Amino acid sequence: MSKYLATYSAWQSDPVGFWEDAGKQIDWVTPATSTFNPDSGVYGRWFDGATCNTCYNCIDRHVEAGHGDRLAVVYDSPVTGQVQRFNYGELKDQVSALASVLRGLGVEKGDRVVIYMPMVPQAIFAMLACARLGAVHSVVFGGFAPQELATRIDDATPKAIVSASCGIEPGRTIAYKPLLDEAIDLSTHKPEACVILQRETLTCDLITGRDHDYAVAVDAALAAGEGTECVPVAATDPLYILYTSGTTGQPKGVVRDNGGHMVALKWTMENHYGVKPGEVFWAASDVGWVVGHSYICYGPLLHGAATVVYEGKPIGTPDAGAFWRVIQDHKVVAMFTAPTAFRAIKKADPKGALIADYDLSCFRTLFLAGERSDPATIEWAQAKLDRPVIDHWWQTETGWAMSGNPVGLGAFPIKLGSPGKPMPGYDIQVLDDEGHEVPAGTLGNIVCKLPLPPSGFPTLWNAPERFISSYMAEYPGYYATSDAGIIDEDGYVFIMARTDDIINVAGHRLSTGAMEEVIGAHPDIAECAVVGKADPLKGQMPLGLYVTNDGTNRDEAELEAELVKLVRAKIGAVASFKCAVEVKRLPKTRSGKVLRGTVQKIADDEAFKMPAAIDDPAILTEIKAVLVARNLIGHIA
Repeated sequence: MSKYLATYSAWQSDPVGFWEDAGKQIDWVTPATSTFNPDSGVYGRWFDGATCNTCYNCIDRHVEAGHGDRLAVVYDSPVTGQVQRFNYGELKDQVSALASVLRGLGVEKGDRVVIYMPMVPQAIFAMLACARLGAVHSVVFGGFAPQELATRIDDATPKAIVSASCGIEPGRTIAYKPLLDEAIDLSTHKPEACVILQRETLTCDLITGRDHDYAVAVDAALAAGEGTECVPVAATDPLYILYTSGTTGQPKGVVRDNGGHMVALKWTMENHYGVKPGEVFWAASDVGWVVGHSYICYGPLLHGAATVVYEGKPIGTPDAGAFWRVIQDHKVVAMFTAPTAFRAIKKADPKGALIADYDLSCFRTLFLAGERSDPATIEWAQAKLDRPVIDHWWQTETGWAMSGNPVGLGAFPIKLGSPGKPMPGYDIQVLDDEGHEVPAGTLGNIVCKLPLPPSGFPTLWNAPERFISSYMAEYPGYYATSDAGIIDEDGYVFIMARTDDIINVAGHRLSTGAMEEVIGAHPDIAECAVVGKADPLKGQMPLGLYVTNDGTNRDEAELEAELVKLVRAKIGAVASFKCAVEVKRLPKTRSGKVLRGTVQKIADDEAFKMPAAIDDPAILTEIKAVLVARNLIGHIA
């Protein structure tokens, strides 16, 4: 029996008491004067008056409890052929030494440090070293364009930057140092120091007086026995700034505090993910995204579990068995990745034949999030893995799951297409455009009643007015998620699309996600996207793009007719779905989100800014060529 309902009810009946009890899992320097202060901040602040240190809770307390020999960090890099393991004692040494180096460069409590790194353990060490000093880190995805990095440097005004000579991907090496140097040239704010990790694959020149060799500096600190204490900070002080990867305008710097963040993430590791201290948890993401912050770095280490830092891809390093190899080699009990990763695996190995090559006996649960999980992908993963496949939904702004299926509390029945039910702390509702709650099963705007629970962002960095206008003003008393969906009669949440992906066809509000679900269920389709194209008669018309499974050899016109027929049968003639176009690849951010808005602008022949986080800009050229060939630019024939 699942304890979800009893747990959610306990939170509803006493929200403050619920989180006060969860806070007992954290070691505080001084306790909170108020578990929740409704008069602080925009909607109240959690653990007001408490002091703490996140690095202490992630590392030192485990060492002090006698767990210094317990595995903490596994670095697995198929692109370099390296595997490294660090126990908690070794992790403390590395982090404390790096913190000493940063302090020697002038970094103090409250200062900002930008981290611009590939998927290497030193990225995690840098985050924790900042937390140790009470400094505020801002991780920028390694390889981001100089202009985008410069924008973040000017907003965060870092005292120092931690970076690397290069990033390594299958078939290519990305030189980071020239990008970093150009970004600093472009930025108005100039950091006082840069600490550069030299990688053997491609080293770089260091600028005298500004740049410092990471390994040389840290090794010297280790040899001299130089380390740092954990600096106490207020629970409401910022731990990090994470810029959302907006494609237009100034990026939004989401602020995460120290105290509430620790309480929430510690609670999720056992209750949501079902992981015990000492076990190995793997979030196959990147440190540049919120998943990397919450569940590569902080969550597992707060819990005393081990975390995997994976420098590779789901396919191509070397094949579609890469994930199974990592799970086997490191005895991963639970894995968290984006649905797009599994769509790539399914495309390359539709029958899941490679799974049988590996021993997955330790593996219990697969968790998906980051992009809508289509039922076809979940069904494939369930069938091939013979394990629970749990979808869940959350955002950069919240830092952990808003809705899910808490394995640690005993999972309740899965409904395909739903990321579960609201988690404790979240009163999720569906409102119409006027702010009225809609009946169960009705499509509308997903909102969360304030206050947000611990870990919810209290503001945007340097932009308090934008915080209100972007998230709080549209529906007073609620946090607007910018997602659209439904809550059914059983309380399951269904996220159908971003609100700007809801299209209006002749006055009918239709979900592109619902159409994608139908197309994705076709056995020949690996992945798909549906966007709304401008139409002079109906306002908008849906345009489908799809990628077929490897080995599929179908007549395009015949397959398109099948997909049109499917959408008509499942959704109805009201969808006016007439066009499904085969493309080689879908454009995505490096975290796996499909860039539907950019595709829509191409189809409507509108100008667009190249998305900063795009994985490969050449894909947009490919898509435009396909649409031109079909005479689908600017209108639908």
